[in-house]
Amino acid sequence: MIAAAQPFISGSISKTINMPNDATMDDVREAYHLAWKSGCKCISIYRDGSKAVQALISIRAATDEQPGDESSGPVRSRLPRKRQGTTYELRIGGQKVYLHTGEYEDGKLGEIFIDMHKEGAAFRSLMNCFAIAVSLGLQYGVPAEEFVDSFTFSRFQPYGPVEGHPYIKYSTSVIDLIFRIIGVDYLHRSDFAQVKPPDHADADDKAVAGAAREGLPATREGGSNGKGGMRSIVNEFHSSLMSDAPFCNVCGHVTVRSGTCYKCSNCGNTLGCS
Repeated sequence: MIAAAQPFISGSISKTINMPNDATMDDVREAYHLAWKSGCKCISIYRDGSKAVQALISIRAATDEQPGDESSGPVRSRLPRKRQGTTYELRIGGQKVYLHTGEYEDGKLGEIFIDMHKEGAAFRSLMNCFAIAVSLGLQYGVPAEEFVDSFTFSRFQPYGPVEGHPYIKYSTSVIDLIFRIIGVDYLHRSDFAQVKPPDHADADDKAVAGAAREGLPATREGGSNGKGGMRSIVNEFHSSLMSDAPFCNVCGHVTVRSGTCYKCSNCGNTLGCS
């Protein structure tokens, strides 16, 4: 290119010939010889990596991995452009929340959108960024169970009674509510629901009855009252379903688990019952 333009320019023009790091002395010699032979008045040569600091650095992968190899890193599984999903209109502690989910063809969760338009621009933006981060994680192969286990029982305002979901009636935060819904609706985990879904209620009742039958002979052998022993076993089973104990929305006292509800031992108020 320099040789083609040089005959029409009185002065000298120059262009740097950028050579790779593995260029040899013979390569440099050949470049100068070609420039002289073509009638160029001036050229410059730079070999990649010859200086400690340079404007542009080209980094080549140290391995021969192909983009499709599993060892080359996670691959994003994008959702179809037209996808199914569910939109929830919820209220938690009187605050309206919209949750929208996007699904793959097989019904697997692939994205979430969260809208709380009354909480202000900054909070809404944070929630949107959080939803995008979770969605990207799901699409890059992070199991939904990891998000559910990490974010359920998060506690901050707004929190309290929940409206808009048939099985979740109380939540300790918006994040807790969202991942309870994912746990119940997509992972079929009844331990996050205050009201048991129909397909889980029978199984839980059988589990309670089985635990009571196993515990009753043990209480009789120990000399304690059998009925009281059975009640304690059932209560222990229910308390193991969820470890969150929200504050009473009437007096602020810490509530205790009572079956699938929460009861305040201070004022008698109950939370989360349908």
